[in-house]
Amino acid sequence: QVQLVESGGGLVQPGGSLRLSCAASGSDIHIYAMAWYRQAPGKQRELVALIGRADKTVYADSVKGRFTISRDNADNTVYLQMNSLKPEDTAVYYCNAGTLSNTGRYYPGDSWGQGTQVTVSS
Repeated sequence: QVQLVESGGGLVQPGGSLRLSCAASGSDIHIYAMAWYRQAPGKQRELVALIGRADKTVYADSVKGRFTISRDNADNTVYLQMNSLKPEDTAVYYCNAGTLSNTGRYYPGDSWGQGTQVTVSS
């Protein structure tokens, strides 16, 4: 069972950038599909980005062209590079280890991080 710890969040101005990290232990991340979720106050948790087999990536429409998910298997770490940040990106961001089906649907696993707060404000 993999354990996940998110870091890298903070306060940035609109148009700024942040790089989130998700450090994994207890298992090698290459055996999982990995995903970033976010949840803003009063809103449902939403899938932001995922990375699967052969490093296939999928993004929510709201972040396409601005966010990039990647992983470093040697360091057992997943990253989310966030550029051109907007106030609506403000949320707690969570990492997850799960499964990506052949139809392209992501099934979250029980392995979640504690979350890291991202605040975009002037």
